[in-house]
Amino acid sequence: MIDRNLPQWRERLQRSWSVPLLERLHERLSAFTPGDRILFYALSILVGIASLSGLYALEQSLLIEVPAYGGSLAEGEVGSPQFINPLLAISDADRDLSALVYAGLMGLSGSGTLVPVLAENYSLSADGKTYTFTLRADAKFSDGTPVTADDVVFTVEKAQNASLKSPKYADWSGVNAKAVDPHTVRFTLTKPYAPFLGLTTLGILPSRLWKNILNEEFPFSTLETNPVGAGPFKVASVSRDASGLIKSVELVENPLYVLGRPYLDAIRFNFYARNEDLTSALASGTEESMYDVGAKGALTAPYARVFGVFWNPGEKQVFARLEVRKALSLALDRQDIIDTVLGGYATAIMGPVPPGENVTQVPVPQPENPTAAAAAVLQASGWAYDGLAHAWKNAGAKRTLDRITLRTSNVPELKNVASAVKADWERLGISVDIELYEPGDLSQNVIRPRKYEALLYGMVIGRDQDLYAFWHSQERNDPGLNIALYANKTIDALLESARGSISQDTRSKNLQKIEDIVAAEYPAAFIYAPNFTYAVPSDLKGVILPQIITPADRFATVASWYRETDAVWPFFAH
Repeated sequence: MIDRNLPQWRERLQRSWSVPLLERLHERLSAFTPGDRILFYALSILVGIASLSGLYALEQSLLIEVPAYGGSLAEGEVGSPQFINPLLAISDADRDLSALVYAGLMGLSGSGTLVPVLAENYSLSADGKTYTFTLRADAKFSDGTPVTADDVVFTVEKAQNASLKSPKYADWSGVNAKAVDPHTVRFTLTKPYAPFLGLTTLGILPSRLWKNILNEEFPFSTLETNPVGAGPFKVASVSRDASGLIKSVELVENPLYVLGRPYLDAIRFNFYARNEDLTSALASGTEESMYDVGAKGALTAPYARVFGVFWNPGEKQVFARLEVRKALSLALDRQDIIDTVLGGYATAIMGPVPPGENVTQVPVPQPENPTAAAAAVLQASGWAYDGLAHAWKNAGAKRTLDRITLRTSNVPELKNVASAVKADWERLGISVDIELYEPGDLSQNVIRPRKYEALLYGMVIGRDQDLYAFWHSQERNDPGLNIALYANKTIDALLESARGSISQDTRSKNLQKIEDIVAAEYPAAFIYAPNFTYAVPSDLKGVILPQIITPADRFATVASWYRETDAVWPFFAH
């Protein structure tokens, strides 16, 4: 049944909506007393504020923080740069600035893997001898000119030129580089070499600026301190002291960097003559960051380095005895050395491979009394200690172990480690003489001619953990780096296989065998693998440290470092 009153209700409703809303509201309010109106307005304002606050809180809960462009970093460093040039860089300061100003075909990621930078992609031939790279079409130098295959070939051929005396000469010797077309470059090796890909992180020079500069003029070119590269930053200014030494370098962001401009606007490097002065500057806030400092909250990463005492049986025949080498190794309290001398910033080791993902380290013995454990090894092989002579003697072998001359570099860390080693060996009843040399003198007059009984030294292992130069028997003489004069045919074969194999699984298995065999033969008393430390301001985000080969590796993710942020809706974050 139809409601007969429906038309009347419809008419009333239409009349009510025909009256403007504000007029009807005014009519309602006019009926209020003055006090009621004040209360109404106050409540309305409170409801409005609460509503806006709720909406703001809801928005803030949904927004996410993202990096923003802006901000800078002041970094201090010991030394002074001379060559901002990847072909001539010889100091850490040189390499740091070169890593920021230049870019290679490949680069380093925060996880330590190699990723394409100037290259878009690459391919490897089935025989492992030919690498073909395709350049990114938008790759440009900081002056806006394109990066071409000719620039890559020019850079490699300069590295191969003996008269330039580049530290990269040995890396590229025997490699044929050819520009297939403007965006394709091909490298041909004489035989497979697994670590080759890591060499392609070499910064590329713009050939048009360098091609008319003679080799002997390279070190003196203004391009050494006012370079043009394709890296994430470019040089804005350089200041020198009265003697001409560079005291500071201001880098600014390169908007043409092929992977996108860095978030930071600038990085300023200030250079110091002494580590003590730099440490004070960091403590006072004059500098914001520096590496190799054990500051509270400093970032750490493993160094691809191993330190130990390397024996030379040619200079002291008693070191040819396995039990002697083993006893001297076991006598060292590695963890105590790390805790008291190195501030805890290291890992104890027993083998030649630095800590990493591909190898299980040989366990470090932890006897309650290292001296007693070492003495037991000697006694089990017929040695007896002569207290009057202050010497261990083996009548059957006609050998005496009474005094060791330990040579090392005159730098604070190694000097202090040498003192700790001396104390441990003297507890075993063996006198120790420490001889300190300046680094250049040690290399030239001690290591190269193999003039040492025992050498406290560190081996810098490459990212691909190629140990060939350090442990292959053919590398026992200068310029080889086999300072333990170690010879083992099984190890030789494993080193050759690891170097030539393109299979990561094969290389890892070979490396594990090398670690186990070398550790068991004690050609050195391996002690520790140091940690890299990097103090940065607390508001600097995005810093991810890979395994460190050289300090410049700390800049692996520098384009992603940021100090400024924005809050955006999630769908704008990408």
